[in-house]
Amino acid sequence: MTGNKILLSLSFLFLVIASYAQDNSVHQNASFQPYDRYLYNSDNRFHTSVKPYDMTEVSRIVSIDTLYTKECKNKYVSHLLNNDWLRYRSEDFNFNINPTFNFELSKHSDDTSNHFGWINDRGVFINGNITDKVYFYTAFHEIQSNFTDYRRDRIKELGHNTVPGISRAKRFGENGGLDYAYAEGYVSYIPSKYFGFQLGHGKNFIGDGYRSLILSDNAQNYPYFKITTNVWNLKYVMMWSQQYYLENNHQGNTRYAKKWNVMHYLDWSVTKWLNVAFFETINWGNDTLGTNRGFEFNYINPCIFLRPVEFSIGSPDNCLMGLTGKLTLWKNHVFYGQAILDEFKFDEFKKHSGWWGSKYGLQAGYKTFDIAKIKGLDFQTEVNYVRPFIYSHFTYSQNYAHAGQPLAHPRGANFYESVSFLRYNWKRFFFEAKYEYLVYGKDTANSNFGGDIFKLYQTRTQEYDNIIGKGADQNIITYTDFTASYMINPKSNMNISLGVSHRKQRSERANTQDQWMYFIGFRTSLNNFYYDF
Repeated sequence: MTGNKILLSLSFLFLVIASYAQDNSVHQNASFQPYDRYLYNSDNRFHTSVKPYDMTEVSRIVSIDTLYTKECKNKYVSHLLNNDWLRYRSEDFNFNINPTFNFELSKHSDDTSNHFGWINDRGVFINGNITDKVYFYTAFHEIQSNFTDYRRDRIKELGHNTVPGISRAKRFGENGGLDYAYAEGYVSYIPSKYFGFQLGHGKNFIGDGYRSLILSDNAQNYPYFKITTNVWNLKYVMMWSQQYYLENNHQGNTRYAKKWNVMHYLDWSVTKWLNVAFFETINWGNDTLGTNRGFEFNYINPCIFLRPVEFSIGSPDNCLMGLTGKLTLWKNHVFYGQAILDEFKFDEFKKHSGWWGSKYGLQAGYKTFDIAKIKGLDFQTEVNYVRPFIYSHFTYSQNYAHAGQPLAHPRGANFYESVSFLRYNWKRFFFEAKYEYLVYGKDTANSNFGGDIFKLYQTRTQEYDNIIGKGADQNIITYTDFTASYMINPKSNMNISLGVSHRKQRSERANTQDQWMYFIGFRTSLNNFYYDF
């Protein structure tokens, strides 16, 4: 039986026994967080590190309908500003249909021509339920774009015409246009208040920060099957997913090689103001060392520690373990962090020798809401520190990545970063100021200092003295961004936005890229797409 058939069989089994439903939040954009100030309040004891949020849990605390409803006497204007564009309601069947789009024009300072960068994204999303037993969501986007700024350089760096966070694209026109599409969706069920089951094609995020060193929504969508358990003050998430990897010698009109991932995450709300959690994951290739391995049944048990199992079958796979935590003081001052571990030897760590196998990452952050009792004024800052060679492996199929993009931080490994936000929301107006400082070591075709997680770690340039930020070329990036938006409709976060950003990149080779970019957009900002790399 193939791996896809196994996932479908398991999913069908749980569909049969399911009786109630679970609905994901469609609002995943970090710049628009309508629920966070309520969910992070320590009185509510919410497991905030598991995203997307379960709306059946969120709705017990707050509803978006009570946050941004705009009073309007004209029923047609009120419908346009407050409601789903098309909805159907009956006793047994309900659904909503909304547009999703992004029409953006941009211009950067280095471009002396009359060309503008642009994005033309059109789509639709549908969500609904059948009685109180089945909830569903599906979305589709058709996109053409032409990036004339540093985002074009990033697409070249990723290779295979890969648009960050979305998909591969086809080239068209003489000016570097890209044509691509992406889809996402899920069906979810819970047989009781204790268990939930979800079959989907999309993204998941673990953590309380802007970034995640454990599992982020950086890479493009992938198929997954997820079980969520809520017992006492515990939330336990188990997920099996399938990714693929891009081979350098890939033949046209053939499928990309598959890979698999299993993940366990246990979050314990120790008190109303303290959460601690344990994470473990295993990656393995569908074809490992020349064998057609397929799905590994040793990893199917959701109530088992994965590392001993992986060791018992010969340690052929890539195992990562991590911890997360959240401390909430005075109800809305949140201190959070993560630690991710790939390989580690305490003796080498004590020597401070920069041994290549000391592979770990750390995150520390702070966020607060309603600064100085100014409602809607929020602040967040975090630091991320990731050692060289973490997430990489001795086979191409088993790095911690999907479709040529990391499953954790967009930069991969061998970097340290500080990123901060100041946000203000008044009625339907949103303002965000952002500053990032990033230092990373860059590899070349003939060197491997641990920054490129797609390179095999046995090709490393040196055994010791692997210091964060060291490489064939060290790069320093400062990124400043200011965006102002007005929300037209909260159901789809339809908004008009304009902004300006400044990005400066310096390297040891004395290459400097200094760009100002200006943009205006009419869009539905539902998802995270990271352009701060």
